[in-house]
Amino acid sequence: MSLAKRWRDLDRSTVASAPRRHALYELGDNDGETVGFGTGILRDELKEVLAYGDADKVRWKLADSDEHAERLLAEHVEEE
Repeated sequence: MSLAKRWRDLDRSTVASAPRRHALYELGDNDGETVGFGTGILRDELKEVLAYGDADKVRWKLADSDEHAERLLAEHVEEE
C-alpha cells in the first residue's frame, strides 16, 4: 500500500529541503508507480538515491527513531 501523501519530484531541491530525520520513504517512477521503499535518515538516503538510484518521485513519513521507521515499514508491508 502506498503512503497517503503527494509525490514530490526527486531532485536536488527536494533532497536539500528534506529533513535530517528518520523516515519511511517511498520511491516512484514518472508514472507514479511505486518502485521501492526504504528507511533511514531521510536527507542522507535521498542523496544516495538521487546519485545512484533510478527513481523519479518520492514521498515520506517522518519517524521518531530508526526503530520507529522500521516499524512503520513493517506495518506498511503487512497492509499490502
